Parts: sequence; structure tokens; C-alpha cells
Amino acid sequence: MQYRRMRGVDAPLSVLGFGAMRLPLAPGGRIDRPAATAMVRHAIDSGVNYVDTAYVYHEGESEPFLGEALGDGYRERVHLATKLPVFFVKEREAMDRYLEEQLTRLRTDAIDFYLLHGLNGEAWERMQGLGVLEFLDDALADGRIRHAGFSFHDDFAAFTPIVDTYDWTFCQVQYNYMDVHYQGGEEAVRYAADRLLGVVIMEPLRGGALARPIPGAADLWARAGVERTPTEWGLDWLWDQPEVTVVLSGMSSMDQLRENLAYADRARPGSLSPAERAVYDDVRELYRGRTAIGCTRCGYCRPCPSGVDIPECFGLYNEAHVYGDPAAARSRYHLFARFGGAASNCTECGQCEERCPQGLEIRKQLKAVDELLG
Repeated sequence: MQYRRMRGVDAPLSVLGFGAMRLPLAPGGRIDRPAATAMVRHAIDSGVNYVDTAYVYHEGESEPFLGEALGDGYRERVHLATKLPVFFVKEREAMDRYLEEQLTRLRTDAIDFYLLHGLNGEAWERMQGLGVLEFLDDALADGRIRHAGFSFHDDFAAFTPIVDTYDWTFCQVQYNYMDVHYQGGEEAVRYAADRLLGVVIMEPLRGGALARPIPGAADLWARAGVERTPTEWGLDWLWDQPEVTVVLSGMSSMDQLRENLAYADRARPGSLSPAERAVYDDVRELYRGRTAIGCTRCGYCRPCPSGVDIPECFGLYNEAHVYGDPAAARSRYHLFARFGGAASNCTECGQCEERCPQGLEIRKQLKAVDELLG
């Protein structure tokens, strides 16, 4: 495992962070606790020391799960990160209530890295008005949190005033070789690093989309003269950049974890050659020509009042286009639709579009899903 430093943090952080948003599931859709616990503990035993969750992950189940999984001495071996659900906060007192609840759920007396969850320009202005800076100051002073940061979903113009208004330790941004200039993108990563903030990366593989081989990509990667898996290409692009501190991977199986751990053992900045870096441009264009809907499967659109499983609908729709096999996607869609998540159940209420950090026209795109796969 490779490690990198973050200003103000005593110990170095593992370049691979364990993201607890896409844990393995048991029948019925709840976290498979034995399998997930084995993964978390194997990751820590293998050198991972940064574990990230949030109040809303797995419909509220992720934090209590980690509280259990980090028992038996594992809590003392990691830096634990979670997030204040700013989208639920209506008054200053709620900030303390959520933090106290999270400390209880996580079975800890302090949270190492505490983030304001999913900030955009509007949410930042609202939270400042509610007194969030005072809240962070108080929580740092009394030791309930050790480092303050924020995760971000907006454009670069909204990013800079957030960074400049408070003495943050770190930020968390969506960044991968497909999202170079999406939302804050590369500009945000550089801006934060220039101001000595640690940079934690989310969606490094675009919800797993960049981990799957697509027709034509292998020939493009081969031009670099080295052999890597699609996952390795995606992670190495990030680890090549010295501004990146931690890359969060939302792993769903032990095989994925072992694969990521192997890559993290040799993750060093500046390790890619100019020829290797150039190939990413070609692969980027190949993907852009095939992906129909820019969904990262982050889950912010959930729950849908009508039961539509929006990320799954969009994922299958994209698979039909990226892999050129609509019949296979249609077969999987029909199987999944039996459980009530079909696009045809959409009533066009629009709640999902208000919550989507990607700004997708979800109602319109669900109609396209139904037309192709329904």
C-alpha cells in the first residue's frame, strides 16, 4: 500500500480509500453484513486506513454497519470519514443532532474526517446562513470531529468561494479520466491542492462504468505498450497526479477489493509515461461516442416515490449502447422490472431531477429507457 500526506494530519493516508456506498448486498437489497465485514477488515489488514461513509448511504444502513464492522480494534486503525446531510438540515440545532446520532451509529467518540455532504453554490449559501461555520468550529474545538471538509457537486465557479471561506483540511470531488472538466474537475483539484487542501476522489471509475472493457478500447490501450486492466488504467490516471491524496473506491466484492489493493501497492505520482497519458484522450473519445446517459449511479435520485430504480434503468440503457448488445440489456431489464423498478412507473414528479448532482433530464431519459428496453 502506498501512502500520501495531507496537511494537518499526523499520519499518512492510504492512496486507496474504502468507500462504503456500494457494499455487497444480500437477497432483499440490504447489506450482506458478513461479506461486507470481511471486506472492510481485509482492506484494513492490507493497509487501507481511510474509510468513507455518509448518513444516507445504503438508505441509512452504512453507518450502523461500519460501527459494527470496525469493532474488535479495527476502529483504532483507520481514519473514519462521514458526512453531515446538509440537504436535511433546516436549522442550526439539527447539525449537532445529526453529528451526535452519527457518533452513536458509528460507535465512536470522534469522527476523523467530517464533510458537508454534496455542496453546491445554493447549499453553501444556505448552510452559511444557518451557522455551519460556527458548528464546525465548535465540533473541532470539543473534539467531536478532527478535520473538516466538504464533498462537492457544482461547477468550478461555485467551488472557489467555498474553498476560500473556511480553513478546510480537505475536499472531496468527482474526478476521473472521463470527467476531466466535469463539475469542478481538474480545475478544482488543482485549486484545492494549490491552497494545501487534501484532495479525496469519488467516482474514480464512474460507478464502475470504466472498469468494464468496451469494444475497441483494448486496441487503444495497447498503443501505450503496457498491459493493464480497465480498472487499473482508471485508478492509475488518478494516482499519477501528485495533487490527489486518496482515491475512494466503492467496492462490492472481495475480488474487486483484492484487485484494487494490488494496484494500490504500486500507485505513485508521475508513474505514467507521456505515451500512456496520450492514450487516455483516445479512449475518452471512444467512451463519449458510446455512452448515452451520464449517470454515475451515485443514488442521490433515490428513493423514487413511484419506485423507479433510476440508476439501474440508466445503467442497463448505457450497457445496451456501450456494448452494442440491446438484447442482453433488455433481458436483464425485464428480469429486474418484475420487482417494480421499471422506467414505465415514472409519474414525472421531478423530485429526482432536483436531487441529481449530474443535472440529468431524468424524466425524458426514462422515456427513452422504456422505449428501448421496456
